[in-house]
Amino acid sequence: MQHKLLLEMEYNCEKEEYRRQSEAVGLQRKVKRGDAWFPVSVGKSYYNSLNQLAVEVLRTQDNEIEHNFEFGRPVAFFEAKKAPSQPPRGEGTDSQGNPGSSPRGGREGASGRQGSIKLLFTGTVSYVDGDRMVVTVPDSAPLTKLQTAESVGVQLFFDETTYKLMFDALDRVINAKGNRLAYLRDLFGSRQKAETFTFDPIRFPWLNPTQEQAVNNVLRAKDVAIVHGPPGTGKTTTLVEAIYETLRRENQVLVCAQSNMAVDWISERLVDRGVNVLRIGNPTKVNDKMLSFTYERRFADHPDYPQLWSIREAIRKLRQGRNRRRDEGYHQKLERLKSRATELEIRINAELFGEARVIASTLTGSANRLLAGQKFGTLFIDEAAQALEAACWLAIRKATRVILAGDHCQLPPTVKSIAALRGGLATTLMERIVKLKPDVVTLLKTQYRMNERIMRFSSDWFYGGMVEAAPQIKYRGILDLDIPMTWLDTSEVAGKEEFVGENFGRINRAEADLTLNVLQEYFTKIGKQRILDERIDVGIISPYRAQVQLLRRLVRKKEFFKPFRSLVTVNTVDGFQGQERDVIIISLVRANAEGQIGFLSDLRRMNVAITRARMKLIIMGDVPTMTRHPFYKKLYDYINGNSPLPTSPRGGGQTPL
Repeated sequence: MQHKLLLEMEYNCEKEEYRRQSEAVGLQRKVKRGDAWFPVSVGKSYYNSLNQLAVEVLRTQDNEIEHNFEFGRPVAFFEAKKAPSQPPRGEGTDSQGNPGSSPRGGREGASGRQGSIKLLFTGTVSYVDGDRMVVTVPDSAPLTKLQTAESVGVQLFFDETTYKLMFDALDRVINAKGNRLAYLRDLFGSRQKAETFTFDPIRFPWLNPTQEQAVNNVLRAKDVAIVHGPPGTGKTTTLVEAIYETLRRENQVLVCAQSNMAVDWISERLVDRGVNVLRIGNPTKVNDKMLSFTYERRFADHPDYPQLWSIREAIRKLRQGRNRRRDEGYHQKLERLKSRATELEIRINAELFGEARVIASTLTGSANRLLAGQKFGTLFIDEAAQALEAACWLAIRKATRVILAGDHCQLPPTVKSIAALRGGLATTLMERIVKLKPDVVTLLKTQYRMNERIMRFSSDWFYGGMVEAAPQIKYRGILDLDIPMTWLDTSEVAGKEEFVGENFGRINRAEADLTLNVLQEYFTKIGKQRILDERIDVGIISPYRAQVQLLRRLVRKKEFFKPFRSLVTVNTVDGFQGQERDVIIISLVRANAEGQIGFLSDLRRMNVAITRARMKLIIMGDVPTMTRHPFYKKLYDYINGNSPLPTSPRGGGQTPL
């Protein structure tokens, strides 16, 4: 199977990149990239409800940097030792030749010139909330080292486990014979017609016609159905309705998504409908409502749990005291206690899973030991267009039929290997089925987010002009006679792009300054009180992480934005996936004589960016650079066909906002 070979290429590429970065990338770079916390304060350690040894970690610096730690990711604790206070000549200096200081200075690496990093032991993220993280570690982990080490940090570790799970899933799919898995494998890879039930359509007056059609097509599907949801068309609403209706016919379903955030969003909507959801994994939005339907909370709240905890504590004490007293009945006592603990755990799990109508997890989470051997009539996969095919098969193994929801015209899966990307690893299972079986796809056609002018370009370019704005939002705007879309040509006032490293990409300092000046001018037109009263929110998007971090610093420094900081979000395109704001400003960054735009030529990324805005979209971009690409030329012409040509900010005329 070609997909397995491509996945092996991606695995080897990512493993090599991790090795190279571990040796060459300074600690401060890891911290800024969100891949490490340093220094950290180590809190209490304890055994959690699942009998895993857990340690609490608190981030004490760089708290405003967005990090990449999340539930299930492997991490490594490390000790960072300071370099000698007076390094030999030519060593321990920064790029200007100045002496370095501690490992926090950011240039230490394998050479140890500015201090060395010593890995202590590994663990797995169990819980993250802001600057607090709980990591589960092996019982044998030397936790005392965390207390005695000079300076302790925690960094992401190479995720070997997820790859092993995906390889195992692909092997099972490849070798499947004469069962449902083999049938679905062959069906999804061919033009064979998917089977359906036949019945009269069910009416859902609270849904629009294409949403109603999508729910009916899900209910009719024996094998597979796809809900294709362009931006703002109510995909989640439709999916939740389809799940709710399926539960009228089935006792329990499995609901998965690529990200924890998407799983949480669907789970919360289902809980609001009165559905009993059992969430496997850690919710990203940590509050009592979300925690109340997690497996860990339900397990710990079960009436039998105190008895189970007491037995587990007795087992630990028995093991700890074994060498101090010779107890001939040690093994009998231990086995009796373990047997009783297993019996209670099985009973609690049987009740929790027996009561739940929806089991919800990420695709990787569906391989959790808690779901071993479980089968489901229907599997729902949200964000299916962002998931690697191998990840989807992890969950499909457990299902009789599959419902996919997403939009293959938005963000694709992240693939780091260029060779694997060219070979087609980023082509998702949903994309393949859409191409081979267009009859199983329902396109949602009414969007409820954007002003019609903002929506129209995306609809025409990506969806054949089939998406229309709902009447109630068609002309939505903030200011009277406002222009919904503006492209400000930064070529005359902004400087050129700067390369700041392969992991951060590029920045454009002048464009960043201009972006905030433009937003300040627009806010002034609206008025401070109205912005605060109506909670008019803004998203500043840039494709490059370095530009995002620069813009965040500028927003924090600029006194004008102090009252509005809770209303202004700065993030990458990927960070805004699934979100929306009243006003969106996009800083494109690229400005060079060659017309090079790099990964901005992935147009699905721009589709996400331009469709986050409800009422106002402002694009900051170097026109001579960007419009060499036909997509951006068309977008620029479209915007300027709908509005007066923007006057150059340098020319002293009024730039329309």
